[in-house]
Amino acid sequence: MYPLLCALLALLCASAAHAQETNTNPALSGKLSAQWDERSASSLGPLAQANSVQSGTVPPPASGATLQAELRARARNWNAIATVQQQSSRGQEAQNQSWVNELVATHDAGSWQYSAGKKIVGWDVGYAFRPNDVVQQEARRTLVSTTAEGRPVAMAEYFDAESAWSLVLVNPTSDTSRLGATEPAFAARFYQRQGALDWHGFARTAQRTGTSLGGALSWVADDSLELHASARILQHADSLAMNPDVAPLSTSNPWQPSLLGHTQQALIGGTWTHTSQLSILLEAWWDGTALSPQQWQQWRERNQSLATLSTLSTLTTLAGFGVPASAVAGNLAWQSDAFAASPSLHRSNLYTRISWEHDAWQPSLDLLYHPSDGGLMATAALLWKGDRVQVQGGIRIHTGPDDSVVAQLPTQRQAYVQANWAF
Repeated sequence: MYPLLCALLALLCASAAHAQETNTNPALSGKLSAQWDERSASSLGPLAQANSVQSGTVPPPASGATLQAELRARARNWNAIATVQQQSSRGQEAQNQSWVNELVATHDAGSWQYSAGKKIVGWDVGYAFRPNDVVQQEARRTLVSTTAEGRPVAMAEYFDAESAWSLVLVNPTSDTSRLGATEPAFAARFYQRQGALDWHGFARTAQRTGTSLGGALSWVADDSLELHASARILQHADSLAMNPDVAPLSTSNPWQPSLLGHTQQALIGGTWTHTSQLSILLEAWWDGTALSPQQWQQWRERNQSLATLSTLSTLTTLAGFGVPASAVAGNLAWQSDAFAASPSLHRSNLYTRISWEHDAWQPSLDLLYHPSDGGLMATAALLWKGDRVQVQGGIRIHTGPDDSVVAQLPTQRQAYVQANWAF
């Protein structure tokens, strides 16, 4: 990792030095972080069943350490962010990787600004879910806040005192068959401020997934209350679906990429903040791209069928014939692919976050509840902020009825501690 880190640091320092020679007001900064994650595997769900049928079918969630360096360089007409990371998981070899979060050139032309390169473009007004985050498509509710990896864009923006336009070519050089956030598309956003109200309009069009239209608003009612809402109508959306004709024991993964037809996403929420800096955030959303209750029921039924086959496999193996345990375990492992069908596990979601800022300390608790099956994700955290040093830790628990989707995720509990030093 270290030669790569030194190379990136030298590159950014050289860029900053060149910028200073050209009088473009350069700035160089960065952040070093160390994190430990302790993960406990769930005893429920298809991966746990797969390993009970044949030990070692799928490695359990591994605990381990992550060391990371983030470097930033900027000047008047460009911005660069690069990350180098080393992950050391218990019982495994260390993995080194690096990536460029952002490398973008900009040009100011009065009310217009033009950008080209790799850029972080985050849109919409929600916290736990963002229907109209059509460019970045950033993962939400991560345990630790990190700098997102931008998308290749060519972008034009117009600004005046109360409004703004953004026109974006996303992934312009990618193949049209790419999925999700890597699909080439054209996106646009309009923003208008009207007193205490902020209005947003969004549009996105792509060859494969078609057109989507959305809108959002945010209203600062007074010093303590903010309300927001967002909605989007999609012509098509990427997901995963199980082949309805799949055999009880399949020779190939039954979960394959699927293109959903007309669907919707919507969110409503608000934040109340007391003078003591106690803050309560409430959000509810509908995500039509997630698997339906009927699809999750079919998923459970297939899990049960495979569990029956695993029992049959044990009996027939003792008799010297029958179903191979490896085939049953492999089919159970494939069932875990359903967890990645959409950013939301369920279509209906309720979320709350309670936090309190007191001097340098910030404790928080957030809860994501799924009404359809009673599943709950609970995260408790504590953050301390100094001038340059930040330390945080917490725990996330997946719980609920045994047949709830959350309770059957591979990781039942994850605790973490992280320290950051900014320079």
